[in-house]
Amino acid sequence: MSKAIPASNPQPPAGHQYWSVDSAPATLTRPLPLTAAPLVLLLFTLISSLLLFAVNTVPWLVETFPNRDFVFSPYLGTHSIPLRIFILSFYLAFTAAVGASSLGKLKFLVEMTSFFIIICCVFDMLNVVLYEAYGFIYSLHVVEILSGLFGYFVFSLKLLDHGSMPARAQTPTSPRYKIRGSLRLGIAVAIAIGLSVYVDGLNLFIIERLRDLALLGGTGPGVFLFLPMLFLLLYIDGTVQAIIRRKVTFTPPVTVIVPAHNEAHVIGRTIASLDASAAGYGGEVLVLVLNNCSTDDTVKATWEAFDKARHLRGRVVDVPTSGKAKALNRGVMEVRTPFMIRIDADTQVQPATLRRAMRHFSRPGVGVVGGLPLAPGDGPFDRARTLEVLLKHGYYQVAYGATDAIVGVPGMFAAYRTRLVRAVGGFVTGMNGEDTDVSLRIGEMGHRIVGDPSVVYVSEVPVTYWHLREQRMRWFRSVYHVSARNRNYLDSWRFSMRGKIILPFMLLNSARRAMMVPLALFSLLHLGFAFEGEATLTVSAALAVLLGAPTLMAAFAALANGRPRALLGLPQYTLFRIVRSYLTLESVLSIAFADTATVRKNAT
Repeated sequence: MSKAIPASNPQPPAGHQYWSVDSAPATLTRPLPLTAAPLVLLLFTLISSLLLFAVNTVPWLVETFPNRDFVFSPYLGTHSIPLRIFILSFYLAFTAAVGASSLGKLKFLVEMTSFFIIICCVFDMLNVVLYEAYGFIYSLHVVEILSGLFGYFVFSLKLLDHGSMPARAQTPTSPRYKIRGSLRLGIAVAIAIGLSVYVDGLNLFIIERLRDLALLGGTGPGVFLFLPMLFLLLYIDGTVQAIIRRKVTFTPPVTVIVPAHNEAHVIGRTIASLDASAAGYGGEVLVLVLNNCSTDDTVKATWEAFDKARHLRGRVVDVPTSGKAKALNRGVMEVRTPFMIRIDADTQVQPATLRRAMRHFSRPGVGVVGGLPLAPGDGPFDRARTLEVLLKHGYYQVAYGATDAIVGVPGMFAAYRTRLVRAVGGFVTGMNGEDTDVSLRIGEMGHRIVGDPSVVYVSEVPVTYWHLREQRMRWFRSVYHVSARNRNYLDSWRFSMRGKIILPFMLLNSARRAMMVPLALFSLLHLGFAFEGEATLTVSAALAVLLGAPTLMAAFAALANGRPRALLGLPQYTLFRIVRSYLTLESVLSIAFADTATVRKNAT
């Protein structure tokens, strides 16, 4: 939600004008010094350099850990990077910079490192047992891969435990388990494993190179073989399902709610785009602009736009309490139609957006529908954002939809059955990620969440680094806020793909992204300290951690969505991923730490 600017200046203002009460919830975040992330990187470099030097030169350490990592049993082969040293170095550096008391830091570090070390020791012990009993021994590649995954997940799990998080809430559940999605996933996994094993066994030069590159990222050859094949199969499945289900027309009355704070510069274009979309919709469209403490001419600009509209009705609802979620909940109270859409005030829908979104509700089981948020195209980050969107919403979300496992629909444009939004308690206040939260809870009630890339709309992309920083820190924190509030899905005995597969994967991936810049530094340090002749790390592998499989997948997603021109943005996207990783590190550093009483309260 942006500050008003003169009509003669089409660009949003620079600086911190985008900051609002939703940017950093007061009880869950802390003011983050700009020096915090650099401090972590500096401490990490010093700690990891010391450990790498020690395991490569100190005689008794060289003898104890011949693999040049803290590995406690013999393994076959070599590794590209000693991920256990990397994980422990990051834990130490990160803990030194978190916003906790000295005692709080010590507890956090002890729990995190203890869990990680115990898991590694159990894994190494199992290796010894298997060798003594059956003569089987793990490959060191596998050990490092799993060590990285363990380390990522333990980090996120302990951040949930010790960070100041939203209180655990009662979680709605479905009375029956949907077996169809699990069957589809099981079949796709089986086929992907079979294809991966076949291709991996070809012993081609390119496969060997990809294996080295993948291991640097801590996730192994599966990044280049199993996971892309799995997502491709699910994407094909989801696309076929979508094509079959699109051939319907459904145009019930719908209410569009638009929270607006100082949006005079853009609200007219937003309403005009809704009017154009309503013209091709065929059903009744009511627009409620929720004026949330605006100090500019938002209300005047809104009424002027309503006066020009010919295909919708509109009115302004004053919401005197600041906060987007509070404005949204007031809007939900005002809705009288069975279906509603929430959009941001800077979202411009396309002529076919309403018609394509609402047709999915012809099926009674659908509860939420989202689309594809394209970038305007003229900003410094727009090309990178386009590829990011095509990958996330045009590819991965379609794949998740094949098994009915989509977690969240962005609040930039989301359509709902009104009664379901009310049934899950509306939009949660005082945390980041209210849009993901409401979608997750509706999905776990047993209603389908649909992501349709043909539902296209244009959404604002920051034009300054400071706006991007505010936006991404808010988005990346939301993974932890939503997981904490809905932790019952994570640790209850009830199985669901969202609760037991997708949410844990999101937490793991968030930790991995926060550690990507340190991992790049560590790879270069290891290249300098790896005195052993068997080391497989190369300069090309060090660069791969900055490029990685997501860049290749983004290119594929662009082609799969029929947007080959988006490939021109691949260089920007590669650089953008580095910036995004750094902002993820800042976002987890911005999480406030709770005292023991608050942690205990949130755990009940």
